[in-house]
Amino acid sequence: MLILSRRKDEKIIIDGRIEITIVEVKGDQVKLGIVAPEEVKIYRHEVFQAIEQENIHANCTLARDLPKIEIPR
Repeated sequence: MLILSRRKDEKIIIDGRIEITIVEVKGDQVKLGIVAPEEVKIYRHEVFQAIEQENIHANCTLARDLPKIEIPR
């Protein structure tokens, strides 16, 4: 893990495509501004974990658990 020290309004550039700016520091909270290409998905860690769990759950669904779908002819 790379650890960097930054102050308000200072930036970090990742791979020349992602820019992270320290917007505000208040107590033990830091507000970040992130500029990245549209194809880069950005999530808070807890949201990403919830998405992963939901995907794992969906992947474990068996075909017999799904309702039968009739295809019109």
